[in-house]
Amino acid sequence: MIEAGRVYISANKLFVNGIRDLSHHCKKEEMISGCLEKCGESLQEIVNYHLILFDQAQRSVKQQLHNFVKEDVRKFKETKKQFDKVREDMEIAQVKNAQAPRNKPHEVEEATSALITTRKCFRHLALDYVLQINVLQAKKKFEILDSMLSFMQAQYSLFQQGFNLLDEIDPYMKKLAAELDQLVIDSAMEKREMEHKHATIQQRDFAYDDSKVEFNVDAPNGVVMEGYLFKRASNAFKTWNRRWFSIQNSQLVYQKRLKDALTVVVEDLRLCSVKPCEDIERRFCFEVVSPTKSCMLQAESEKLRQAWIQAVQASIASAYREISDNYYIERLDRTASPSTSSIDSASEPRERIVKGESILQRVQSLPGNEICCDCGRADPRWASINLGILLCIECSGIHRSLGVHCSKVRSLTLDTWEPELVKLMCELGNAVINQIYEGACEEQRLKKPGPSSSRQEKESWIKAKYVERKFLKKMCGSEALVEGSRKTHHWSVKKCRRHNSSIRAPKTRRKYRHDAGIMSPANLSAEVDIEQEASDLEDGRELDPNTLLYKASRARNLPVMAEALAHGADINSVSEEDESKSPLIQAVAGAICPKGSNTPIYLRITYRLTLCVLYVCVHRQVCLFLKRGASQVEVDEDGQDPLSIAVQAANADIVTLLRLARMNEEMREADGPFGQPGQYPSSSPTEQQYRKCIQEFICLSIDEC
Repeated sequence: MIEAGRVYISANKLFVNGIRDLSHHCKKEEMISGCLEKCGESLQEIVNYHLILFDQAQRSVKQQLHNFVKEDVRKFKETKKQFDKVREDMEIAQVKNAQAPRNKPHEVEEATSALITTRKCFRHLALDYVLQINVLQAKKKFEILDSMLSFMQAQYSLFQQGFNLLDEIDPYMKKLAAELDQLVIDSAMEKREMEHKHATIQQRDFAYDDSKVEFNVDAPNGVVMEGYLFKRASNAFKTWNRRWFSIQNSQLVYQKRLKDALTVVVEDLRLCSVKPCEDIERRFCFEVVSPTKSCMLQAESEKLRQAWIQAVQASIASAYREISDNYYIERLDRTASPSTSSIDSASEPRERIVKGESILQRVQSLPGNEICCDCGRADPRWASINLGILLCIECSGIHRSLGVHCSKVRSLTLDTWEPELVKLMCELGNAVINQIYEGACEEQRLKKPGPSSSRQEKESWIKAKYVERKFLKKMCGSEALVEGSRKTHHWSVKKCRRHNSSIRAPKTRRKYRHDAGIMSPANLSAEVDIEQEASDLEDGRELDPNTLLYKASRARNLPVMAEALAHGADINSVSEEDESKSPLIQAVAGAICPKGSNTPIYLRITYRLTLCVLYVCVHRQVCLFLKRGASQVEVDEDGQDPLSIAVQAANADIVTLLRLARMNEEMREADGPFGQPGQYPSSSPTEQQYRKCIQEFICLSIDEC
């Protein structure tokens, strides 16, 4: 029994250890973990009580009875052996005495004497034997009763202690029983709900489920949206892999398996944009574009794709709404991540901030730029370079969600600004753009959202203003243009007097002179006039938006160009009446180079235009051409390339620029496949020096013009 008890105790100890291990695995489940810990402690106490019981049984029963058997019973058995031997001797003596003959007195006397001696010894030993029997019987009763009493007292102690222990945890067990009853009820209800859902799912085709896909920007766990997406790899084979993506903490991350570490695709969504992709073979694709890379993703349906796009846009807007400018400055000081359109990204962050403050003062000094263009909040520090307006941080987040094709947002204090872009911003401004995009607000009696308006109101206003363009004052005859018939519409496009983008006092534009062997600018086409004219009016003609853009480009009138583009002018349209020239050609002739055109750019478009570039603001024009990746190997009808024209014009600055650009291209080709013309990797010192020279020439030219 004791050995079996020891085995029982060992088994119970293993059971208790198993309960403890299970409790450690269920730490997240407080109810299960608490119950297992409580029961484990109680069972361990019960095991200890059993250990005490078997120890007492060992001492009181086994050891005590063992001593009784080994000592007292053994002595009794030895006495019994002696008694049996003496009894046998007495019986032998009695036999001999009975057999003694009468005629032999000597033998009779010996037999009688032996019988008396043996009988006396037998009687004494019999008395001792009876005494030991009585003593053994008495001791046997005591030993057995005492052992059993001790064992039963040990049993009593075991069960008494067990009762007290269980009585202490009885309230907990009753509480646990009530919770179990509730769990059974809840489990039954969940089972019925799951069976109902299962039946509902079986009744419809899950592949065409039209349930609403939702995301939560303010989720408690920080996860805005998560799910499986296909990701196109960046290797040579462009393989697609299915990964678990999630948007959390203003980052786009994914993981291959549940226990794998998160891989960050986009570290900061504020610097990204998202757009659907329809020009690839796979369906439901969209692209997340960051300053350093792009990530092509594929959803399982169109609804999921739209949900992911909206989730990314909402996360971008939320990040801009919640985080202040000070955080951006601190973050840029740490990372110094380059802007996608900045040229001088190698400058120090602190210098960039100082320059940003100067740019902020210059741009905010324009009429209407002291407040946000869309909501009127004071001190706007963000700009849309597509539109030429200043925005507050909340409106900038909404603009960023529209996509870069509609509004490209940049910080006035944190990003690096090109001098020609600053000049463009100084030519437009909130007042000019609002006259265009909000021209019909008074007629329609619309109320513009204010700084305290909700984000939904601002977002609806901005989309209606810039995407749907509901507030444009319609051009006369625009309805007829839509229907395909023209109506008479008279425009007068005058050459706009330029705002001086420099902080210094404005300078008088220089008039270039030429040698006798070079064609004079006065002999060039009529659209190129380098004289500054403030009130020269164009003849009134029937103008549609494309023609208006063409005329405004020639007259260098940016507000009219912006209005033409707002009314849907095609920036790549050409004028059939004027040698199929595009607005870009006219802008070059007018010393302006608008962004966004797909027309191929060459340094040497025509002989007359090249001479115009050499005479009218030559440094700026040539620098802009080189900066946008213009080719230097194009020749005119006389077989002369731009460098030859510059040498003939004896313009040392242009010759220096062209030779520097050509040397840079040759070194780039010699160093390996850095990039195509127009791309400026910052790793090469030669590239950095070349870009620095281009920037200095542009700054000088802008200050002089």
